This record gives sequence, structure tokens and C-alpha cells, in this order.
Amino acid sequence: MGVTKTEIFTEEQNRIADLAKAFAHPARVAILQLLAQKKACVCGDLVDELPLAQATVSQHLKELKRIGIIQGEINPPRVCYCINPPVWEEAKQTFGALLDAMMEVPCC
Repeated sequence: MGVTKTEIFTEEQNRIADLAKAFAHPARVAILQLLAQKKACVCGDLVDELPLAQATVSQHLKELKRIGIIQGEINPPRVCYCINPPVWEEAKQTFGALLDAMMEVPCC
């Protein structure tokens, strides 16, 4: 796998890329949709509702939690995940501003 050279980009550009990564895989989109719909969820429930293995769901949850767009409480033997409202709002604001700014640039 190649080096991403994230250090040559601004902190803002790296954060936008991180937030975009949360939506860059259909499994993560499905997980976010389920969490938004249920307001909270247990990992086992996600595995029951998605056509993915437990390990795959866990990997996607780990990435979403790393980005900060979800948060989880560990109450053994279960982990309850939910949308992290401040980061969700950050993503809404970030993508809205980014898309608005791109439309201001004339094409051709």
C-alpha cells in the first residue's frame, strides 16, 4: 500500500478526508443509517441486520469510532454504539461548506 503523504496537506484537508472516509464504504453508510434510525445500537444487533461477518462489522465500527462520528460505551459483554452528535454536526457543516464553495467556482 502506498504512502498517503498526509503531512503535505492542511489539518483541515486531512479532517475532511477523515470525515469523508466515514461515508466512503457502503457498510459504514449502512451502519450509520442503522445507528441514526435506532438512536443507539448494540454491535450484535448490527451483525444481525447486515449481511456481514462480526469481524467485518467490528472493523468498520472501529474506523467510525476512530474518526469520532460514533461513540460507544463498553458494558461487558456488549458494546453500545451511537452517533456522536457534535461530530455528526461537524460533518454536516464541513460538507455543506465544501460543496457550497465548489459551486462558486465557474466551470469552463
